[in-house]
Amino acid sequence: MTYRAPITDILNTLRTVAPDGAFDEDLWGMIVGEAGKVAGDRLAPVNQSGDAVGAKLGESGVVVPEVYRDAYAAIREGGWMGLPFPEAFGGQDLPRVLALTVLEMFQAANLALGLAPLLSLGSIEALLAHGSPEQQAMYLPRLISGEWTGTMNLTEPQAGSDVGALKTKAVPNDDGSFAISGQKIYITWGEHNLADNIIHLVLARLPDAPPGTKGVSLFVCPRRLVNTDGSLGETNAVKCIGLENKIGIHGSPTCVMEYDGAKAWLVGEPNRGMAAMFTMMNSARVNVGVQGVGIADAAYQAALAYARDRKQGSSPGVDGMAPIVRHPDVQRMLLSMRAKALASRAICYACAAAADAVEMGDASAQAREDLLTPLAKAYGTDVGVEAAGLGVQVHGGMGFMNETLAAQLFRDARIGPIYEGTNGIQAIDLVGRKLATDGGEAMKALLGEVERSAEAARASNDAALAEAGRRLVAAVAAVGAATDWMLQAFKADRSKALYAATRYQAEASVVVGVHFLLQMAMQAAERGASEAGEYAQLAAFLAVEDLFDGDLAAVLEASALSAGAMGDSLVAG
Repeated sequence: MTYRAPITDILNTLRTVAPDGAFDEDLWGMIVGEAGKVAGDRLAPVNQSGDAVGAKLGESGVVVPEVYRDAYAAIREGGWMGLPFPEAFGGQDLPRVLALTVLEMFQAANLALGLAPLLSLGSIEALLAHGSPEQQAMYLPRLISGEWTGTMNLTEPQAGSDVGALKTKAVPNDDGSFAISGQKIYITWGEHNLADNIIHLVLARLPDAPPGTKGVSLFVCPRRLVNTDGSLGETNAVKCIGLENKIGIHGSPTCVMEYDGAKAWLVGEPNRGMAAMFTMMNSARVNVGVQGVGIADAAYQAALAYARDRKQGSSPGVDGMAPIVRHPDVQRMLLSMRAKALASRAICYACAAAADAVEMGDASAQAREDLLTPLAKAYGTDVGVEAAGLGVQVHGGMGFMNETLAAQLFRDARIGPIYEGTNGIQAIDLVGRKLATDGGEAMKALLGEVERSAEAARASNDAALAEAGRRLVAAVAAVGAATDWMLQAFKADRSKALYAATRYQAEASVVVGVHFLLQMAMQAAERGASEAGEYAQLAAFLAVEDLFDGDLAAVLEASALSAGAMGDSLVAG
């Protein structure tokens, strides 16, 4: 079976989380519907064949699967890259949350190919925020059109999450440019043959740079130099010297890039590259979170189709062998996949909607965007891996065969919790930055909203809503108390707080996810929409399966103490 975009779920999520007055039923519905067609009709059909071929490095450079060419052309020709960007550079000035729906569908249909536009989005964000007018005029129109693609060149063999350890050098040239020399690894779509030019954003050190992150600068380094009239000039001194042999996303070239005096230009101020990097990373984190959502939905679709077709065992009311979708444990797995895909989608969309609210003048929404970013990235990608794993399980032995889509989705999904800041780093960010910066006020405000929706659901005449609301009331109280514990622990013993950070992040994500499911169910009921009952049942299912309504603070305390004691033994060997 092929992926089909969940248009109704996407639009219902947008209705729930979009800033007040922003949702446009006709326009947004048309855009989501058309993007869904591109995903299902153009990207999905070449997903498995592209994975089988993979990207190759030859004498002429990196070649990606030929079947990607028409699919990428559909993205480029449809103008899908430009939805959230300024009209002045060829964009459409539409809300970020709407653009995120398109990204989800493209990633769900074909993650390996979908990474090409995703990396370009980060480059565009950085140049919009930090590039000079000349750089913006030179690069943005063709990045936004998709004629060129962009990359982020951060990681080096000795500098992964610790960006301050990078060694790539940038030496001034006489003409105001810089010569970049060094090696970068794990560069997604660092070289390929689908676009005329590739615009690399590279972190490097100036000769007089201070050590650590304070000495990092950002440079724009095109694969082919661009003449003053916009035409392409000679090839720059940057090339791919190796492709990583990965578990999954085989069609996506993950490159080892060598810079040998490549010509580049400073973006922003000297030694202020980290600020530009975080512009790229914050955008990428939400985008990667929605990758996980897309994988989860695609895995659910594939597993449901297989379960309805595969006959094994018996079931009451069925003569002969029954489709495995009738077996209770298979139903449990499918419901888990479905509920978590919906919940994680809502968190990701809510994060993008908060960014839109900031753009619309609501400065208070910045704290909400900051808080939801680590939840969106970590929960979305964790759900992607979990759902893909359950998809393999539903397929049984067939799911372990490489020729199945279920197996590919499982392999592809696993990168999500690792790149753009591992999910452990997201937990550190949540606790060490987002909670600590404002004393937990943003989290407490969000939990207040969750509590209100839980109370409304608990008072409902719908049994499923009432059950979910009852459980959510207790769970939000548990996370609230755990938030207080986390703030105190971070001040008293940072290590203890960080031992417990991942569990805290996971529990907070589930609480927020169930909250959004309840909101979707209640709003659908108000409209008389047929999906209201299903959403209510899924909210109740997720609440029963995943909400923790006990003394979470005590659990975090005990977990941190136990892990801390054992952690010392790991260090000692």
